[in-house]
Amino acid sequence: MLDLTDKSILITGGTGSLGKALITHILNNNPEVRRLIVYSRDEQKQFQMAQEFPSDKFPQIRYFIGDVRDKDRLIRAFQDVNYVIHAAAMKHVHIAEYNPDECIKTNIGGAENVVEACFKTNVERVVALSTDKACAPINLYGATKLTSDKLFIAANNIKGENPIRFSVVRYGNVMGSNGSVIPFFIKKKKNEGVLPITDKRMTRFNISLKGGVEMVMHALEHAWGGELFVPKIPSYKIMDVAEAIGPKCKKPVVGIRPGEKVHEEMITPSDSFYTYDLGKYYAILPATHQWNLNNFIETFSAVKVPQGFSYNSGKNEEWETVDSLRYLIKEHVDATFEI
Repeated sequence: MLDLTDKSILITGGTGSLGKALITHILNNNPEVRRLIVYSRDEQKQFQMAQEFPSDKFPQIRYFIGDVRDKDRLIRAFQDVNYVIHAAAMKHVHIAEYNPDECIKTNIGGAENVVEACFKTNVERVVALSTDKACAPINLYGATKLTSDKLFIAANNIKGENPIRFSVVRYGNVMGSNGSVIPFFIKKKKNEGVLPITDKRMTRFNISLKGGVEMVMHALEHAWGGELFVPKIPSYKIMDVAEAIGPKCKKPVVGIRPGEKVHEEMITPSDSFYTYDLGKYYAILPATHQWNLNNFIETFSAVKVPQGFSYNSGKNEEWETVDSLRYLIKEHVDATFEI
């Protein structure tokens, strides 16, 4: 486990679901952390978060209002920070389709600013959060996150003698996160008794907040620089989610929204030439890296995946069932959910 004693960690977009989960994990496992900085642009969410994590009980936490579009503000915030976790992004596919310039400013311009701010300060390690929608993207959100991924990975090529390491983590739907399908369905069931289905064939990768946190911490501890980590996680069928939550609800098919896929991918056949199996995770390695590949393979017992390998939510080998989804919803989303 990474020793965070006397270290300072900053999380952009720190008031989001994963940001809160990361802060809880770090406080529980590393109480001697020096500072935990929540960087976000939403003062109301910071105010609410400060009620959950009051300064008299958690003196390590700092709340820093700022936008990743503002490079000068980032540079100020990154002073004396050891580790940066970049979680800030515009994430809603249909909103990005309607407001493309705003999505580009935040997801691409913001990534550039984070990289530059890290080089201008003494940040040691950076983990940027990605999404399955960045793999072979068909929507603007995915395209901006793919660009962001490339920026963070390529930052390792220009660091010179700076020991900083940049890496990326990519995963699917986080169970219970803000705006995701499960809390949406739970609310629809309660208020309307109707669960709108976009396409009955639809599948998605599924990861818990705990799994997302563990993956970020793994990358923070083990990344050599330039890896894009992908977790081995199950898929679910949207109809199984609907059945788990509202078996008696009406389930009208409303059609796929702009920019939406029937199945998501996290590794394409083209990625297979650079992808290694690390056991719990896959790692897509950069075409250009500053370290010895043989040493990497030996250190992590890494196994090259077969050429043409792909990782697709519709062709996954591991699946959630209606029953397993119900238990996961009760454990990770809503403790009052009736199984």
